[in-house]
Amino acid sequence: QEQLVASGGGTVQPGESLRLSCVASAFTLEHYAIGWFRQAPGKEREGISCISRSDASAYYADSVQGRFTISSDNAKNTVYLQMDSLKPEDTAIYYCAADQGRCSVLVRAYRYWGQGTQVTVSS
Repeated sequence: QEQLVASGGGTVQPGESLRLSCVASAFTLEHYAIGWFRQAPGKEREGISCISRSDASAYYADSVQGRFTISSDNAKNTVYLQMDSLKPEDTAIYYCAADQGRCSVLVRAYRYWGQGTQVTVSS
């Protein structure tokens, strides 16, 4: 059964960093577009980054551009989201998602979803 597992969340202070991981089982991420989403309390789930596997192109939302970096390790079947210079407004549950389509920040574009990992940025 295809499954995604997101991990790496935690509580950090503003300006610190975290690296989220998204590991797939029963399918090979190398052939899938991967998206990272987040959902803060009372807000809709928003797409913040994605990577297309066909050409390795990546997209970042304005809110994370220059601070977050998406990458992959095919040998580990894992996609990462490096988050630097974290801000309190980055506090949310972070989800990874996969689909055989192209990079997208639309929730409806993805078939497979991880369970989410909590990121809290607070002083």
